[in-house]
Amino acid sequence: MSIALTQSGSSAGAPAPAGAASSDNILIARIASGDRLAMQTLFARHRVSVYRWVLRIVRDEALAEDLLSEVFLDVWRQAAKFESRASVSTWLLAIARYKALSAQRRRADVELDEEVVATIADPADDPERVLQKKDQGELIRRALAKLSPEHSEIIDLVYYHGKSVKEVAEVVDIPEATVKTRMFYARKQLADMVIGMT
Repeated sequence: MSIALTQSGSSAGAPAPAGAASSDNILIARIASGDRLAMQTLFARHRVSVYRWVLRIVRDEALAEDLLSEVFLDVWRQAAKFESRASVSTWLLAIARYKALSAQRRRADVELDEEVVATIADPADDPERVLQKKDQGELIRRALAKLSPEHSEIIDLVYYHGKSVKEVAEVVDIPEATVKTRMFYARKQLADMVIGMT
């Protein structure tokens, strides 16, 4: 079974409508019995949000596309094992997170650490001029990129994927209190960074 990412289709990764949760469970049951149309429907419904989630973790479009295919291949193979303890979208994001983190550990290329990056001259405009050109959304995206992976994945799941604290705890596999603590510190860091950038 081949799954390809296309640019057209679903709305910008917004969470699925409320009725989609029960229909997702039905789709998983149909996928478990080998229904390819159900698989295509589930893929069309969740591919954008899963792709964006993986892309934010791995920061490599080609790798994110490969991992997206792997996630849905796992869904095809493991649909019968889905226990409905969480929503299907939470299950998908948990699979995607695991695959993305595993891929990062396997990566051969070494990323530059912060000290090396600080020594590289920036040929762009001076910081004041760059900030004048950017809108608030860009400031927030830049600030998000500076958060630690632990903090950025919490913000991403809550604000971009519409997940509750309980669902985030399930996806990331940490206690709910830890999710709340990370969210508190992530918001504080974001506020400080955005204020510092303006």
